[in-house]
Amino acid sequence: MALATSTIDPRLLDRLRRIRLLALDVDGILTDGRLYFQSDGVEIKAFHTQDGLGIKLLRRAGLQVAFLTGRESPMVSHRAAALGVDHVFQSCEDKLAILRELCQRKGIELEQVAYCGDDLPDLAPIQRAGIGITVPGAPSYIRALADHVTERSGGHGAVREICDMLLEAQGHRDALIDTYLHGKR
Repeated sequence: MALATSTIDPRLLDRLRRIRLLALDVDGILTDGRLYFQSDGVEIKAFHTQDGLGIKLLRRAGLQVAFLTGRESPMVSHRAAALGVDHVFQSCEDKLAILRELCQRKGIELEQVAYCGDDLPDLAPIQRAGIGITVPGAPSYIRALADHVTERSGGHGAVREICDMLLEAQGHRDALIDTYLHGKR
C-alpha cells in the first residue's frame, strides 16, 4: 500500500536516511515537561502511547534508541524497559559527552544520530548530531538552532512524529503499515 506523497523537508531527507540512532531527552520531549509529585514525594510522569509505538517501530526497523536525561527517575527506567530501550542515561550533566561515548561503543558517527531535546542542556547534542530536533515549546533560541522543529509538542506525540519521519525516509513506513493491515505483526 503506497501512502500519500512525502511531507519531509527535502533538505533533511538525505540526512534522515543515514540515521542509525535516535537519542531523546525525556522531560519536555517524551513528557510535556511538567513535573508531578504526589504528597509522599513520589514523582509521576505521563508518556504518550503513540510515542511508545513509534519507538517500537523504529527498533523493529533496526534503528537504535537512547534516552538521555538530566534527572533521575525510576519512571524513565520503567518506560525504557517497557519499550525495549537499552541505552538509558540519567543524571546526565554532559549529554554530548555521553552521546559521543555511546556512538563510539556502537560504532556509529555523530552524523548518524538524530537528537531531540528542548533546552540548554540539549543544545550541544542538537548542534553536533546529524540532525538536531526540538519541539514547539522549546525556547526560541533553541528552535532557531535546531535543524527541525516538530509540529507536535513534547509529551503529545512529538517523538512519534520523528519516528514516522525516520521510518518514511528510510523506506520502512509502508511495509510496517502493511503488517498492521494484514495482521502479520
